[in-house]
Amino acid sequence: MQSNFSPADTAWVLVSTALVLLMIPGLALFYAGMTRVKNVLNVLMQSFVALSVVSVLWFSLGYSLSFDKGSTPFIGGFNYLFLNNVNQETFTLNGTSITVPHILFMSFQMMFAIITPALISGAIIDRMKFSAYVVFIALWSLFIYSPLAHLVWGEGGYFVGKALDFAGGTVVHISSGFSALALSILLGKRKLATNEDSRPHNLPMTLLGTGLLWFGWFGFNAGSALAANGLAAHALTTTHLAAATAGLVWLLIEWLTIKKPTALGFASGAVAGLVAITPGAGFVSPLSAIIIGAIVPMISYSMIKLKNKLGYDDSLDVFAVHGCGGLWGAVATGIFATKNVNSAGIDGLLTGNSSLIINQLTSAFVAAGLGLVGTTLIYYIVKTMFKSARVPDHQEQIGLDITQHGEEGLVLDK
Repeated sequence: MQSNFSPADTAWVLVSTALVLLMIPGLALFYAGMTRVKNVLNVLMQSFVALSVVSVLWFSLGYSLSFDKGSTPFIGGFNYLFLNNVNQETFTLNGTSITVPHILFMSFQMMFAIITPALISGAIIDRMKFSAYVVFIALWSLFIYSPLAHLVWGEGGYFVGKALDFAGGTVVHISSGFSALALSILLGKRKLATNEDSRPHNLPMTLLGTGLLWFGWFGFNAGSALAANGLAAHALTTTHLAAATAGLVWLLIEWLTIKKPTALGFASGAVAGLVAITPGAGFVSPLSAIIIGAIVPMISYSMIKLKNKLGYDDSLDVFAVHGCGGLWGAVATGIFATKNVNSAGIDGLLTGNSSLIINQLTSAFVAAGLGLVGTTLIYYIVKTMFKSARVPDHQEQIGLDITQHGEEGLVLDK
């Protein structure tokens, strides 16, 4: 083991890796509680299957394309194929000495790669063939996530040292949010019968999922310090404050507009706050985190209202929460980032550096564009493979639990 190996850092990143893994069932419950009974198992499976599909792809090719130094700054190379040269030794990434084993860093990043395409599933519930979904997330992981991860974090990536993304605001949330928008439009609206009840079937399940996501997000953000140090503690604090503030502000918005504070609103607000603070968790102050958390519900709530006017069917508002929330987080990082929090960071607009916000916007637009264009291309590939990526109308009416899996997620008294 190399001399810079740290047992404490390794222990913390091991725990953080497990915490991020816990976000997968958290996301599954969060989404499943908002769907209808006849599709609950299908929604759960869309998150869980990503665990297997993306893990195998990350081992074989994805990690190498994301973090190896390639011949260009836009995509990684092939030195880490099948985890070749990824071992128990510590290593250096973009000039920074990483004090945990390389194979642990790979596993930690694997969890990010898993949850990102799973986020997209919330936009297309009730209507996508499970087989088409599996192929879609496999292609998306390789051809959208991996290049974007390399651009922002990988060895020699184009945005390394130019734009800031502490834990995935650009790589995870903007990319998945804009991809969700594209896929929901391409698949078309759900075919709901007149007066069909499409309300969430189990909001306690959604709140449980919110709690698991919130808990796991500490590994997501604080774990991205890659060390058991003050920066990890700082990121944990900013993460919690942003989520708590956003949940309260969303409730306040509902009190003012619909006169009722809803459980779904609080859950949506808390997750939006977690999304918005992710790129800046290790770069902004606690006060800035509260400001970021206070503003994001106004953006996401307004986007949900606008969605109804525009007429696209992003079923669980992935674009409003993750796409728009992630975009605000990237911009906010460009405004509030300060080297007083993280000397390895870059000062933002409030400290007199306007170039950071320009780079933040550029990286965000690249992520959004890659999500929109890449998703469209992958959709047509999948559509060609399966003749249609969407289930037939009669299967949609019956429900995807029975038609796609031959099981019922919830067996009710008959």
